[in-house]
Amino acid sequence: MFTALRPVRRTGRLSLGSRVLILQIVVLTVSLGVGFGWHISTVDDSLRDEYAKRALAISQTVADDPDVRVLLAGLQGPHLDAAALRSGTLQREAVAVAQSTGVLFVVIANRDGIRVAHPDLERLGEHVSTDATDVLHGEDVLDTDRGTLGQSVRGKAAVRDVDGTVIGFVSTGISTERVRAATRRDIRIVLGLAGVALAVGVLGSALLARRWRRLTLGLQPDELVDLVGQQRAVLHALADGVLAVDRHGRLKTINDRARLLLGVDAPLGARADELGLPERLRRLLDDEEHSLVSATVGDRIVLASSRRIEADGRDLGMLLSAIDRTDVEALTQELGSVRAMSEALRAQRHETANRFHVLAGLLRRNHVDEAVDYLTEIAGLRGRGSLVGLSNVHEPHLEAFLDAKATLARERRVQLTLGPQTWVDGSLTDPVAVTTVVGNLLDNALDAAAPDASAPDGRVDVELVVDGETLWVTVADSGAGIVFERPDDVFLDGMTSKDGAAVPGGRGMGLTLARQLCRRGGGDVRVAHPGGASSDLGGAVFVAEMRQTVKEREGSE
Repeated sequence: MFTALRPVRRTGRLSLGSRVLILQIVVLTVSLGVGFGWHISTVDDSLRDEYAKRALAISQTVADDPDVRVLLAGLQGPHLDAAALRSGTLQREAVAVAQSTGVLFVVIANRDGIRVAHPDLERLGEHVSTDATDVLHGEDVLDTDRGTLGQSVRGKAAVRDVDGTVIGFVSTGISTERVRAATRRDIRIVLGLAGVALAVGVLGSALLARRWRRLTLGLQPDELVDLVGQQRAVLHALADGVLAVDRHGRLKTINDRARLLLGVDAPLGARADELGLPERLRRLLDDEEHSLVSATVGDRIVLASSRRIEADGRDLGMLLSAIDRTDVEALTQELGSVRAMSEALRAQRHETANRFHVLAGLLRRNHVDEAVDYLTEIAGLRGRGSLVGLSNVHEPHLEAFLDAKATLARERRVQLTLGPQTWVDGSLTDPVAVTTVVGNLLDNALDAAAPDASAPDGRVDVELVVDGETLWVTVADSGAGIVFERPDDVFLDGMTSKDGAAVPGGRGMGLTLARQLCRRGGGDVRVAHPGGASSDLGGAVFVAEMRQTVKEREGSE
């Protein structure tokens, strides 16, 4: 039903999956561009700061060396012997540190700014080429500057004697070319990571787009909108109730008719067990059932079936459809009553014809006395005389109905009798409901009392008594009684001991409907006796109370 509403596809446009994929790629590209672009723009400054701190750490390590402090304390003043400095311990240590750490230079100068250690031996004994004011005041210095060995990032640390007095400083430099090489390497790594991230994002977007196409069955957004609108309009216009649950058993779709027929108040998303469905209908949401199943919901009788919904090989859940059988059942009972009357009239017509043939034969042969006696006999058996006590039923519908049932009982070789307390006066407010209840009780009793090899003579007793506006009906039979362990189970929809394969929705609805009709007015149908040896006739006894069904006949007292 749902797939028939698939809208016509519009060609010449990108599919929803393609548009989602392109949009996600754009978002990923922009996001990665902004994020990694900011990182690239700051990586040079970050690396310069990092290398400067590394240089400062080397300078501080050298400045804290006790041997350096002692040696530098003896090399103060603006005029130093360059030749002695070239072969001095500080020069060898500074060169060794520079080589082991891979820095551009390690320079040691005294309090006057005179170099006592330098990679270029020709520069020993000369004043440093950069400003040393801050470091000679005891401050650590991080900067980028150009000196005799080229541009470098530098870290300068003061050298103090045992009293804490600044006696010089150590300056360590790392070439800016090395910083730029590290920057280029970092940028390449960042770009590689961005490329990998973009590739992973594109792959994920492609998989997501594919998943989206599967979830939407390949439909475009406007097609989805059209489809939802069409299905919603069709669902709520249907005369049948439609209810759908997903494969997890949660309510996904229900129209107004289904809520009315099935009495479902639960919101969408509720679990199947929370819908309040009768057990027979609840099972339909678990197992597919194409044939109609009857069930009683409130005061309604419904026929329901279910089928599993699949699309592209995927299980989408279960669809249950329900139709109202209440009116049909009532019409069926009314039709059954009419049919019973017709059969009774046919039987009476056949019986009357035979009697007239006998009477005509007697008269042709001048057996007048015999004809008179025969006429007197059959006159006493006609009309009300056919069912003893029928004269106590003054309501025309019930009178005709019981007379017809009596004829039907005779044809089935079952004796139908009226109880001695039977008295019905007035008129019925709802003849169809009353004859439906009485008819169901009598039909079940006649079926149960129908003679067989074990019980050749069947009997059904019925008693009708009017008390104000209430009609009391008691029906007893000579059958085997109720076969169910709990007698009241006979009122459950679908409960029957008869074969109902040929009946749409199955049998077992007559007593259910009778009880509903009685309870509609505040009455009920009960099992007075399930049957057995203690029962007068041996079979079951039912008592029906039908309130507000009888009104006094006009002119009666």
